[in-house]
Amino acid sequence: MTKPNLLLITVDQMRFDCLSALGHSIIETPNLDALASSGVIFTNAYSATPTCVPARAAIMTGMSQRSHGRVGYQDKVPWQYEHTVAGELAKAGYHTQCVGKMHVYPARNLCGFHNIVLHDGYLHHNRSKHDNTVDGHFDQVDDYLQWLRRTAGAELDIMDNGLDCNASTVARPWHLPEMLHPTNWCVTESIDFLRRRDPSKPFFLWTSFVRPHSPLDPPQAYFDMYKNLELPDPPVGGWVDEAAAGANANDPTATFARMPKRRLDRARAAYYALISHLDEQIGRLINAMQEYGVHKDTLIVFTSDHGELIGDHHHFRKSLPYEGSAKIPFIVCDPSGRFGFAKGSRVEEVIELRDIMPTLLHAADVTRPQTVEGESLLPLCRGEHPEWRPYIHGEHLYGVLSHQFVTDGKEKFIWFTQTGEEQYFNLEDDPQELANAVADERFTSRVATWRNRLIEELEGREEGYVFDGKLVVGRQAKPCLDHLFKATLAQDS
Repeated sequence: MTKPNLLLITVDQMRFDCLSALGHSIIETPNLDALASSGVIFTNAYSATPTCVPARAAIMTGMSQRSHGRVGYQDKVPWQYEHTVAGELAKAGYHTQCVGKMHVYPARNLCGFHNIVLHDGYLHHNRSKHDNTVDGHFDQVDDYLQWLRRTAGAELDIMDNGLDCNASTVARPWHLPEMLHPTNWCVTESIDFLRRRDPSKPFFLWTSFVRPHSPLDPPQAYFDMYKNLELPDPPVGGWVDEAAAGANANDPTATFARMPKRRLDRARAAYYALISHLDEQIGRLINAMQEYGVHKDTLIVFTSDHGELIGDHHHFRKSLPYEGSAKIPFIVCDPSGRFGFAKGSRVEEVIELRDIMPTLLHAADVTRPQTVEGESLLPLCRGEHPEWRPYIHGEHLYGVLSHQFVTDGKEKFIWFTQTGEEQYFNLEDDPQELANAVADERFTSRVATWRNRLIEELEGREEGYVFDGKLVVGRQAKPCLDHLFKATLAQDS
């Protein structure tokens, strides 16, 4: 039997619940719903380190954050991993291509791909004229920008609409023809790969969108779908400091603020609109695959690198351990039925981004390197019940809110490393994390169990988070573990 083609579709900063297939009361995602109905949807998928760089390290290497070394967000740390999903598939005879966002360093590092067509969005170190010694200036590393200028016939820039790349509460419609939007471009280039690929080889295509990450700039037609709807208020837990949130109400770039409802609703409408726009462009890509005769021979994985809080508990963007930030959508679709999926099913086992690489290698019948720590999801997709991990461990450097968390999708324990604050949520009864039950006597034994699990995960960590079997508050957190830098120096010497 010939090897299957592999299509990995990732979006940036999409919440787990923004699928109409999961009963979202507002959003419309018919094409993703179709993938779910003919495939399998995972209802407890997480990004263990919920920002772009460490999340993509997990996708590309199949490793936990402790092993790939990125436990927070830090740009300009070289990517020199021995084994990557694209590299292993290329060695096995696959034609490999990435279109869109990679967010690695240097920016044009292939990371095992035969070719990349790049648009990372707005990265500050690429935009600085004083900080381009490795990557080159931004117009050298951004293929979308060059295409945009050629196609539009003008010296356009990705910041011409005036929106900040990380302002999650400022929104306006896309100011150019819809075909020039980076979401459309990503699909256009992916379709062009279907035309140019080597037909004698199976392919691995990673279509990697920047949206719905801000700027919140959907095409007008999609913004019109949501801008006048009455939106339910986002959840705000009883544990939230309302006074502190109110103090930031007028800062459009704040990550913690009680935003005026009018501005918040406009931002959420634009966010939903970006997702519906993505959904229809994904439908365009699927249609092109059918026209090229490769759809039925392709295993499709759809997910996000992390979520977006967009007002949950008055927080915005990502990094935090709450469901809106750390939990992600995850669909696996096998159009041909060659893998025997239980189509239309939902899987509750807790999974994370490091499971993508072993899943794709398993589908391609490629031996997984010993460095890979994730697990193939194909048995779960078939409705089998293999012995599975009981929980996942996540973390992120985030100033005073730097944290560690453990969850199985049904319960969650969070420890803030700099303050010592603990939170426990019974997600089955409290899916919106409204009540911190860490001091509730009904859950005393459960809290102790989860705390001990976290202690086991952190034992021996270089930060010194554990001493004498107990968590140590105030240890200096860091975005990258020392062994990552040591490995880079060793390969450069």
